[in-house]
Amino acid sequence: MMKIARKIAVNIGRLLLAATFIFSGFVKGIDPLGTQYKITDYLEALHIDWMFPSWSTLVMSVLLAMCEFAIGIFLLFAIRRKLVSKITLLVMAVMTLITLWIVIADPVKDCGCFGDAIVLTNMETFIKNIILLAIAVLLWRRPMDMPLLISKPTRWIVINYTFLFSIVMSTWSLWYLPQFDFRPYHIGANIAKGMEIPKGAKQPKFDTTFILEKNGERKEFTIDNYPDSTWTFIDSKTVQTEEGYVPPIHDFSIEDMKTGEDITQEVIHRKGYTFLLITPHLDFADDSNFGSIDEIYEYATDHDYPFLCLTASTEKAIRHWQDITGAEYPFYITDETTLKTVIRSNPGLLLLKDGTIIRKWSHNDLPKMADLAGKPLEKTEIGKMPEVSAAKKIAGIISWFVIPLVLLTIADRLWAWGAWIRKKENSNRILSTFKKKRKMRKKIVAGNWKMNMNLQDGVALAKEINEALVADKPNCDVVICTPFIHLASVAQVLDSEIVGLGAENCADKAKGAFTGEVSAEMVKSTGAQYVILGHSERRQYYGETAEILKEKVELALANGLKVIFCCGETLEEREAEKQNEVVKAELEGSVFHLSAEAWKNIILAYEPIWAIGTGKTATSDQAEEMLAYIRSIVAEKYGNEAAEETSILYGGSCKASNAPELFAKPNIDGGLIGGASLKAADFKGIIDAWKK
Repeated sequence: MMKIARKIAVNIGRLLLAATFIFSGFVKGIDPLGTQYKITDYLEALHIDWMFPSWSTLVMSVLLAMCEFAIGIFLLFAIRRKLVSKITLLVMAVMTLITLWIVIADPVKDCGCFGDAIVLTNMETFIKNIILLAIAVLLWRRPMDMPLLISKPTRWIVINYTFLFSIVMSTWSLWYLPQFDFRPYHIGANIAKGMEIPKGAKQPKFDTTFILEKNGERKEFTIDNYPDSTWTFIDSKTVQTEEGYVPPIHDFSIEDMKTGEDITQEVIHRKGYTFLLITPHLDFADDSNFGSIDEIYEYATDHDYPFLCLTASTEKAIRHWQDITGAEYPFYITDETTLKTVIRSNPGLLLLKDGTIIRKWSHNDLPKMADLAGKPLEKTEIGKMPEVSAAKKIAGIISWFVIPLVLLTIADRLWAWGAWIRKKENSNRILSTFKKKRKMRKKIVAGNWKMNMNLQDGVALAKEINEALVADKPNCDVVICTPFIHLASVAQVLDSEIVGLGAENCADKAKGAFTGEVSAEMVKSTGAQYVILGHSERRQYYGETAEILKEKVELALANGLKVIFCCGETLEEREAEKQNEVVKAELEGSVFHLSAEAWKNIILAYEPIWAIGTGKTATSDQAEEMLAYIRSIVAEKYGNEAAEETSILYGGSCKASNAPELFAKPNIDGGLIGGASLKAADFKGIIDAWKK
């Protein structure tokens, strides 16, 4: 029950994190300029904004959106579970620290986690991140509890499609405008109504302190204890103690730069159409489409539509813009932040009708004169409120991204289910022959003594093992592989019909001036029938390469020895889910060149390096999965019959306690035993697992 509850908790957390990251990445991706502004706010708070040019913060904006969106999708589909869970934990740890900082220092009023879609206070953001961090820790601890929604061969499609969609989404929004506008200046918003404060709305509260002086003494007073007229007023200070209702639009104002006159009310309450050209900074405005802007201005003048340019630029910047573009339209001053909020384009164009925003254009997508055709706006489509609703936009996103992924997932699951059905059908069809083939495939338990025991102790152990197996004959082939110096002596005390003898290695040279080496011929001359090659310790400590092992295999087979060939992955390779390609490469590099006839003398031993001598053991399912994969690539190379006749052993902290479970798996034909082979009772306990 605890295991089931844990899995449920992990997957609820997975879905919650996935939804959060997908939504966060999406709203940032459709508004990359807004995300850039927020990143700049953080940099300004740290006083390092001067280090980052505008293009770099824009790149950071796009990359941040893409990474968050991808993490969410990968969590949802359980792609690269271990790696993604680690990345998620790292991201949440960093984000939590950042939000702790903004709670304490209050450098920004809104973290920008969800763009303008959902605005949270700094404390709300911190609490949210604490919860998500706890979930991220759970996923990091139990990544394999997340079931795959798509198979490994297909996941590359999801990975690439996710990154491509995110990049296209951000690029499209940069070139045109965000698909979804969560700001108060969205199409359909009436600016005047957005500035209204409803009746009965909460009013802000203020405390005023008065500083007065009498006879050279200064004191502070409140309205409640204000003194008599003998005190002289010096100064006052007012502090807001409680916030009141803040309307959605509270910072919109238009000021004549020459006279200082505020014309806001005149503009937002004007009946009919008004064009507003928005450019926060003319210094950074794109001037490539100034010709189209001038044409729209001339059109507006011809039809008596006001055309105003709102900017936060200096007079110098305005004059420069007029010089390079020939602009004749009037310029008015508006707050920079407000202008950036109104439209995500510099310059951008707004069309108001009766104070309501009915159109927005990026400078890359300005209305064409052909669409206007000299007609008044009320007789054109441009002068009407667009009919594209949020529901249609959401449907478009679903059509372009969600539906293809859903169809891919369904197709993948159907293929996987079909493969399972086909496998079952094949199993039933060849059930009888399968049993026969299992009998043909030898069950083997091989002991690898490594560099342990002197000659006398080794001979004594061999005698003890031999006597125990003669008295109680095993249901499998038994092999003991000893150091070189033991071979000849041990051969004398073994019943070769009961216990086979093998060496732990042989040289990659047939003979010659190779001091200290032992050739395959020498091994054979001792009475040995087997040799272990490719063990990870030989690869790691003595630098044995695939080519060296290839030579050893050929020499061993040429001298009539059966080869127990080892393969396996490191812990890092397992965590990176590269175990299949590592094992395949090891086999292809050293033994897959052999003829079908020579292959009959090969025994394979899969040993996960992370389980050798560590006390860790691959689960029976992990071992079975790997041995089934190894048998499948043997089948690809030599055919199904050869694969069914090839004995494949498991090695890596195999003991009498776990041997029955391991050996019960259909593809595990025995074990290559290390430490447990150094005691006769322990070794016999593993051998007896074939009797259970």
